[in-house]
Amino acid sequence: MTEVIDGDAVAAEVRESLTESIETLEAAGVTPGLATVLMSDDPASETYVSMKQRDCEEVGIDGVHVELDPETPAEELYDTIEDLNGDPSVHGILVQMPVPDHVDDRRVLRAIDPVKDVDGFHPENVGRLVAGNDRYRPCTPHGVQKLLAAYDVETEGADAVIVGRSDIVGKPLANLLLQKREDGNATVTVCHSRTDDLAAKTRDADILVAAAGRPEFIDGEMVGEGATVVDVGVNRVDADTEKGYELVGDVDYDSAREKADHITPVPGGVGPMTRAMLLYNTVKAAGLQEDVEVALP
Repeated sequence: MTEVIDGDAVAAEVRESLTESIETLEAAGVTPGLATVLMSDDPASETYVSMKQRDCEEVGIDGVHVELDPETPAEELYDTIEDLNGDPSVHGILVQMPVPDHVDDRRVLRAIDPVKDVDGFHPENVGRLVAGNDRYRPCTPHGVQKLLAAYDVETEGADAVIVGRSDIVGKPLANLLLQKREDGNATVTVCHSRTDDLAAKTRDADILVAAAGRPEFIDGEMVGEGATVVDVGVNRVDADTEKGYELVGDVDYDSAREKADHITPVPGGVGPMTRAMLLYNTVKAAGLQEDVEVALP
């Protein structure tokens, strides 16, 4: 029988596990601080940022939120980041993507102080990750690792297939699963839009991660018997609902569930873990910047 991986429950455990570290910081006179910056009027981005701020409040992290008009000159965003870099009460900075077309998103990533880059996307932090000496693991890939560990899905020696090669999920997750560590040691294949005979590769996977950004792209015919299926996709599709849409993943859940031993739902799978690992990285960042040793799981 397929076991559904409950991301909400595991995320709650991660948040609870941060309590001791936050108390250690508070005893040293430190309150972790996370700044979110929004330069968009996209409702989904606005909702996501508000959820992150709510998460901060629940665990005892100071949340600072900056909103910039999407028509604002790009320099104002860069100046905002520089101000936050210099604010000692801010230990983590997250600029909600996407940013407007007139803003250089790569310059945005480079502008954030690497020690405050709790997304883990600054070139310095990417290099450290690839070298096996990560400062912060990117939130979604780290969240996937936590889900696999929580459900005793063995990565060592497993054939892991990742569909999608983005800088946010596919590439960093491939690097993490390759590392010589307890939650790595997998044999990793990264598939993409130019992959030949994709279905043959996905069917061979012990762990199949869908991160292509295509609604219900992976169906049961592409899943091997007994695989663990992790669906990172979140896609809005038209539906006869009050909102006029519903959220679906990159996996056709019903057909894939017929084959998989473990599967993540959408919503309620990877999404909650991404937010939980952002809190994790912020607490870690506060410890590093304030020279306070915190015990993170």
